[in-house]
Amino acid sequence: NGILGGTLTIGGVNYPAHFFAPGQQVIGGIGWELFCRARTAAGQPIPTPADGVRHQHVDAFTFAAMADEMVLEAGVELLFHTMPAAARYESGGWSLELCTKTGLRALRAKAVIDATGDANLVALAGFPLVRPETVQPATLSFVAAGYEYDALDHAALDAAGAAAVASGELLSTDLAWAGTSPRGILRSRGRNVNHIRAPQAHTSEGRTRAEVASRQSLLRVLRFLRRQPGLGDFRIEWFYPETGIRETAVIVGKATVTVADYEGGRQYDDAVCYAFYPVDEHLNDGQGINKRDLKPGVLPTIPRGALLPADSQFLLVAGRCLSSDREANSGLRVECPCMAMGQAAGALAALSARTGLDPEQVPLADLYALLRQYGAVVPGDITLGKNPVVAP
Repeated sequence: NGILGGTLTIGGVNYPAHFFAPGQQVIGGIGWELFCRARTAAGQPIPTPADGVRHQHVDAFTFAAMADEMVLEAGVELLFHTMPAAARYESGGWSLELCTKTGLRALRAKAVIDATGDANLVALAGFPLVRPETVQPATLSFVAAGYEYDALDHAALDAAGAAAVASGELLSTDLAWAGTSPRGILRSRGRNVNHIRAPQAHTSEGRTRAEVASRQSLLRVLRFLRRQPGLGDFRIEWFYPETGIRETAVIVGKATVTVADYEGGRQYDDAVCYAFYPVDEHLNDGQGINKRDLKPGVLPTIPRGALLPADSQFLLVAGRCLSSDREANSGLRVECPCMAMGQAAGALAALSARTGLDPEQVPLADLYALLRQYGAVVPGDITLGKNPVVAP
């Protein structure tokens, strides 16, 4: 697409989580700097752990514009509306073909990071992926208006919703993650509230089906609600350009994060960053979410090996396609851990290109020094409850 920021900007989930564990900042660095710049530009205060707010809202436009500004300041050459078409490791480097709007473009790279979410580049390079038969559903967020929530007859709406689902007019997941009540979709005014089944969304065909299905879901909701008392003026003022995909594929990595590792707060010898979020598996059967908070004092880490496809050279991933089982991935896939992974992968790739060492061989001391230089929270640097907020 044409916007930096991923699901935060293009998918409407503009409340990243979690920068903070109880009483402690655990993710900082470039992602935190960008978040703080966007908050400041929008006139919002910089949050602290003492606020007790884990999902931190930020204006999506400001975040996207500040992301452009920061990467251009850093000398990055941006190329939007472009996808990988081929990838081969040969002659000591990567030969890539990119599909642009005007045709294929070839380039060479010393090291490559796959941040597609779907591990598209890893697959093109011939490395195996794990693609679960059943994946978490997607969500299309929107902005609803034209009604007064407190003035509605919610009991009558509950009954109407149940009847519409029973008759097949609506899917239960059109209205909520679980149940048949429209209260959630009305209370949230469309924010991150529906579930759209999205199999094979790592492919163009599957992604197309998911996008169409999500808009059909909103259309069913619009038609249903406008017939209900008090909702004759219900309207969808805005919907986000893309359906937010939660799960498609993960790499087979040199290390794999299991849910036991994650919930146990395993401190990997090659940890590159922290992650802090509940197990948050959205269910594909209309039964809501399998959610489990981390136990007090647990602070998981992400190992370098989970970002490295097995048997690969000079290739990394960042984001939800890291090597992990499904339950662990449900907590690792969210925005703040992805920010931390992205910075770690970027630092590893830069050091690898500079030194000629494979990312697996880059000394951790060198990686940690570079991460600290740009404000990242490095595993081992903190103890929960004993360190201050990282300055933006």
